[in-house]
This record gives sequence, C-alpha cells and structure tokens, in this order.
Amino acid sequence: MISLFQESRRAPLNPFGGPPLELNSDFGSLDGEALGLVERRYGDRGLAVSRERFSSRNEDGDVVCTARDGDKIVGTLSVRFDGVGGLKADLLFAEELAEWRAAGIKLCEFGALAVDKHSHDPKRLLAQVFHLGYLHAHRRARFERLVIEVNPRHVAFYRRWLGFMPYTSARHNPRVDAPAVLMSMELSHAREQISLLGGQPEKMATSRSLYPLFWDAATEAAMLAKIS
Repeated sequence: MISLFQESRRAPLNPFGGPPLELNSDFGSLDGEALGLVERRYGDRGLAVSRERFSSRNEDGDVVCTARDGDKIVGTLSVRFDGVGGLKADLLFAEELAEWRAAGIKLCEFGALAVDKHSHDPKRLLAQVFHLGYLHAHRRARFERLVIEVNPRHVAFYRRWLGFMPYTSARHNPRVDAPAVLMSMELSHAREQISLLGGQPEKMATSRSLYPLFWDAATEAAMLAKIS
C-alpha cells in the first residue's frame, strides 16, 4: 500500500508488522464458492448448513449490515460516512482524521462488528459481513479510506487477516471504558485482495488472510446490483 504514505504525513505505528440507503428486505440467498465448500464439508459429516441471508438498512445516517441464519442474527456491522457530524473515532483521534481530511481523502468508519462465534463458520461470516460493508463504502459510495477503533489485543488480528495498519498507540475510550487503537486501510487495497482471492477458500493457508472467504466476482456483482 505504497500510496498510503503519499497521502498522509502520518506513518503507521508499525508499517512492517505482520450515503443514506433504504432496502425493504434482505438480498436473498447468496451463493459462492466459499459457501459451497462449507456445505460440502459439513455434508460429509451428515450436518446441514443454513444459508445466511444478508440485508442492510439506514439507521441514523449509518448503513447497518446484518446476516441472519433463519430468524437469528449471526453477524452485524455498521458503516458510517464522514460528513457534518464527523465519525465516532473523532472522539479520540480527531487530529489523525483531520490530516486525512486536509488531504482531501474521503473517510468512512466501520463499527459495531459482531459475529456469532457459534455460527457454522465464523471466519467466513466475518469475511462476508465485512464484504457487504465494503460494497456500501467503496463500490457504492466511493469512499477511499476506512478507519476502525479496536482494542489493542485485536490489533494483530486486523493487521494480519484484513490488512489494516495501526496509526496510534492505545487511548482510553470513555464510550466503552476500554483502550482503543486507531487502525486504517485504503479501500483500494481491499478491492485488490478481493479481486485476487475472493471465492477461493482453498487459498486460506497460503494467503494468511480472510480475503479468500469473501464472495467471488459473480456473487459480488449480484450483491452490488441489489444495493445500487
């Protein structure tokens, strides 16, 4: 991510470490190679796998992405676009965000990310909920840089599995009474990785990332058509 250093004076902490929308209903079942693999794996053991249904809705200016397994919510993520009200990360990291804004970079923020650890395949579900958020933020709304606030103990996970970089040391977040680190990535990086790896779960072992569990190109195109 060479251009990351060109667009901001602020370097990542450890560079060498590993618009409103209304949808009336869910998108329906979304098939992909990753889901097919899970079905075959569980089928070999005589187990059935439900197909998650994904939806999104506008809530107080955020896009809330949801995955359901039957009537149960098994994954969720919110997308907030920078604007007059700013981002939630401004509470702790206003200076860092101001530098990107001054450079003319369009910022968005993911938050409220949660996946049911008892779901059939939590990593795949995390990847695909994230993919849905990415489609809203980058492919639909054309935002360029994504920021997240994470607990310090989760920094290594987001860096390794999704390609985020840490930009600050930990600061106390009074909203959750816990420390938080600002992490960020260029959404063009996610787009490159999805293009290279999406829908190829067999590459998990060699890529050391979650991107092989993202949807393949055909499924991504179908979903993007639903939200555009």
